[in-house]
Amino acid sequence: MTINEIAAMAGVSRATVSRYLNDGYVSEEKREKIRRVIEETGYEPSVQAQQLRLKRTNIIGVIIPKINSESVSRMVAGISVVLAKEGYQMLLANTDNDEKEELKYLNLFKYNQVDGVILIGTILTKAHKERLREMQVPVVLLGQTLTGYSCVYHDDYHAAKEMTERMAKHAGMLGYIGVTQRDVAAGKERRRGFVDGAGSQVKTCFTEGAFSMDAGYEGCKRLLDQEPGLDGIFCATDSIAVGAMMCLEDAGKRIPEDVALAGVGDSMMAKVTKPSIATVHFYYKTSGMEAARLLFNRIQNPEAAVREVKMGYEIVEGGSLR
Repeated sequence: MTINEIAAMAGVSRATVSRYLNDGYVSEEKREKIRRVIEETGYEPSVQAQQLRLKRTNIIGVIIPKINSESVSRMVAGISVVLAKEGYQMLLANTDNDEKEELKYLNLFKYNQVDGVILIGTILTKAHKERLREMQVPVVLLGQTLTGYSCVYHDDYHAAKEMTERMAKHAGMLGYIGVTQRDVAAGKERRRGFVDGAGSQVKTCFTEGAFSMDAGYEGCKRLLDQEPGLDGIFCATDSIAVGAMMCLEDAGKRIPEDVALAGVGDSMMAKVTKPSIATVHFYYKTSGMEAARLLFNRIQNPEAAVREVKMGYEIVEGGSLR
């Protein structure tokens, strides 16, 4: 069954049927004729043809830094919930924390291969900002902020500050294992929160590494070599904290009696360690849902105002704190 056949059976023009199917103006008399024919024949318009007319693909590009990250998977799960309700599909692009890969995918999604992009990025370089300015489809950032773009991000600063304040009550020397401060959220803001939470009454020492247990292990070794009397370690992520825990155990340190330990992310790893690791719970799934809603708002209304949504957090007191 074609539009031409529907038009002939309804006694109207092909253009009238087309307007009817695309919610254009059609008189009530002709609308009723077309509706009756469609019901009798069971005609269903081609989804592909409608998408071509609307220049829509019903696909959202989601660029992620690491496919095996628990926090990223929770964000993606939230995005999926909203996309499914809207009848959209997801095109997932994993970059393995490679900035060049992020730029490649932004270039791929620049025009109409997708209807919009959610970028779960870690480092926004000058090249990223230039590529974002070239985008011809709406973009929402998740986990980072950038002036001029709708963003959903986490309160990394206050979460780290509050956790450190709790540790500082029972510590004389705190160590921090972080990630590069080029990553504004997990790197710069969490470190800033740690510094302010420790205040001037507690001595501090620092090291940096990757987002991994191996980096946590090696970072903890460096801190213990630097400050053998260390009695607390705050880690930028739970995976780093698990690595630090293994290092402390190998060094014969008791947790939390000798060294208190904390991380960020409220991951499954933090729950199953003995003792469980004190951590920060971010609402990752909800943040993914919020990012998808912001993106659909931009798709449906390109002139919609840019919005920034800051998510809250909860401190999860595990057995690794005094």
